Amino acid sequence: MDKPSGGDKYNVETAEILANEAQHLPVAEATPIYEQLLLLFPTAAKFWRQYVEAHMAANNDDATKQIFSRCLLNCLQIPLWRCYIRFIRKVNDKKGMEGQEETRKAFDFMLNYVGADIASGPVWMEYIAFLKSLPAINAQEESHRMTTMRKVYQKAIVTPTHHIEQLWKDYENFENSVSRQLAKGLISEYQPKYNSARAVYRERKKYVDEIDWNMLAVPPTGSYKEEMQWMAWKRLLSFEKGNPQRIDTASSNKRIIFTYEQCLMHMYHYPDIWYDYATWHAKGGLIDSAIKVFQRALKALPDSEMLRYAYAELEESRGAIQAAKKIYESVMGDGDSATTLSHIQFIRFLRRTEGVEAARKYFLDARKSPSCTYHVYVAYATMAFCLDKDPKMAHNVFEAGLKRFMHEPVYILEYADFLIRLNDDQNIRALFERALSSLPPEESVEVWKKFTKFEQTYGDLASMLKVEQRRKEALSGAEDGTALESSLQDIVSRYSFMDLWPCSSNDLDHLARQQVLVNCIFLNEMNTILLVVKNQLYQKLKMLG
Repeated sequence: MDKPSGGDKYNVETAEILANEAQHLPVAEATPIYEQLLLLFPTAAKFWRQYVEAHMAANNDDATKQIFSRCLLNCLQIPLWRCYIRFIRKVNDKKGMEGQEETRKAFDFMLNYVGADIASGPVWMEYIAFLKSLPAINAQEESHRMTTMRKVYQKAIVTPTHHIEQLWKDYENFENSVSRQLAKGLISEYQPKYNSARAVYRERKKYVDEIDWNMLAVPPTGSYKEEMQWMAWKRLLSFEKGNPQRIDTASSNKRIIFTYEQCLMHMYHYPDIWYDYATWHAKGGLIDSAIKVFQRALKALPDSEMLRYAYAELEESRGAIQAAKKIYESVMGDGDSATTLSHIQFIRFLRRTEGVEAARKYFLDARKSPSCTYHVYVAYATMAFCLDKDPKMAHNVFEAGLKRFMHEPVYILEYADFLIRLNDDQNIRALFERALSSLPPEESVEVWKKFTKFEQTYGDLASMLKVEQRRKEALSGAEDGTALESSLQDIVSRYSFMDLWPCSSNDLDHLARQQVLVNCIFLNEMNTILLVVKNQLYQKLKMLG
């Protein structure tokens, strides 16, 4: 039973087969299988339940407790928690009053976490049945037991669950059995709350029924089923955020947290869900809770750069600069493994938080990194120009980068844009000439376009025509497979501005169709030439043979 390997490690079918096989093995043999499954699927409540039930069946109480401590708070699913309460009742069954008190605490603990679940009705009923079974030695104990039962009933009947109507009937019977006179007032007090909960249950059920509660958490693949589940959870979360039951803010927030936690059992690998959860906390002013969510998110998705930036942004926004800096440094890794983007974002962060000199110092270090590409130079030069109002520094950075990135057309275009903003026409022309003398024709198309556009915008007629002609000669056959001849399209290019054209849209369509036809003619000519060459070679080979 080997662990699924490579990109197939999250194979759901394989996992289900392994889990099924483990159920039929002795617990000692099954344990490593469950551990391997839960390493891949840490929020799979059904696997945790199988694992813990195997140990319960073998009466391994210590191992059972250990497993519950690892999974309960991350797997808010009723079947797993009912398994927990079954275990608690078993170990406390013969411990008298002390055991009864431990069991009662366990029920309270359980209902605090999963009592809001739509499927929690049987748990409320089981707790009430447990309280009924407790012996009452005197009137005081009996009164205390009745009060406790009443409180549990009153919580249960305002919780929208599948069993809400049955619980209401049971509550009415309970109050009438205690005191018909008292029952009338209490029932009339709770009837509207029950009615509201029952109405919300009917609405909530529509959203809950769309969710596959057995779906294992796997990285998103874009499958139809996954997309449908993502949408179903989004709809349920939106429903809960609307506070349909009109309960107090604290209770509503607890309900939303519960829904997010259940969602993450299945959407564990979805960064957007983690981000939504953290930002929901932050918007509510619960920054510490938001930070904890981000920390959990990065444990779940350690390679998610965007979640790290989002986390750093939260820390920076609340003034925790050193905490934010540590997150940026974690993105950078050991420096050599830093990405180009992480260099850029760290420079921007340092510029915001520590000033111009700190950003400059890091840029000088980043230049030596093997992962430093032209993007870092462009980003730093732009920052120096736009934020620091230092065109000289920006110019020096672009020039320094040119020694390394003369072969990068995009870098040339960015440098040209900078010089255009400086209105430095002399250096712009010099840049184009230097770049075009070193770039091969197939890589120089966009640079020629930029040079032509520059001359069309800023040059005189002679310089404009000269550059257009040079471009045609240099790119003959490189741009679109055609020898570039003078055409009416040159006039359109020369005399248009932004979305203003020196012709109608019909004329533009006509010219575009003409260009397509020219390309077709060229391709046909090329095919004819190739056919002639092929025939000539054939004839020569025939003569030689």
